[in-house]
Amino acid sequence: MQPFTAFTGHILPLDRANVDTDAIIPKQFLKSIHRTGFGPYLFDEWRYLDRGEPGQDCSQRPINSDFVLNWPRYAGATILLTRHNFGCGSSREHAPWALADYGFRVLLAPSFADIFFQNAFKNGLLPIRLDEQTIADLFIQAQADTPLLMRVDLEAMQLEPVSSAPIPFTIDPFHRHCLLNGLDDIGLTLQHVDEISAYEQRRRLETPWLFNDLVAAN
Repeated sequence: MQPFTAFTGHILPLDRANVDTDAIIPKQFLKSIHRTGFGPYLFDEWRYLDRGEPGQDCSQRPINSDFVLNWPRYAGATILLTRHNFGCGSSREHAPWALADYGFRVLLAPSFADIFFQNAFKNGLLPIRLDEQTIADLFIQAQADTPLLMRVDLEAMQLEPVSSAPIPFTIDPFHRHCLLNGLDDIGLTLQHVDEISAYEQRRRLETPWLFNDLVAAN
């Protein structure tokens, strides 16, 4: 997983509450278990005028010009600004996969669904909870004539909009450590590979009968 320290990006304002995971990535795309390739289908039912299918060439599909993700001014945005309870619904991990594959790295909202919140961290996204007034102020700035550029500093735990004062945020130490060091669940486990190997060797000596079938198979 790519370490997250600080970066600068534009904000895309998605002015909707209770966005569920089926809206983020519809159910027909869950057939794939690869983490990549979901970006073109992010918010598929809102983004296009037809029904999307896995493997479809989205460059030829009719787009919904009223949906904010299709507005040229927000092309290349890497920070998603949204409303309450983002990521509700089913617990599909494909939702953060799709957001990350599209290019988003930071999510700003007053609240997130709990399972989605945890899945976001495990897939390199930084979901940040901010109070409603701060979110409302950011929407005003992001919807102005010039897209809002913001620096996100995880080490300092601070958002730095180019047109306003810095905004502090909080994040628990464990998630902060994992993102700063690029550690997902597998990466965390591999930090203890020596202890794991030592335990396996000790178990072979203490209980050799448990490994007889493995020896015969090899």
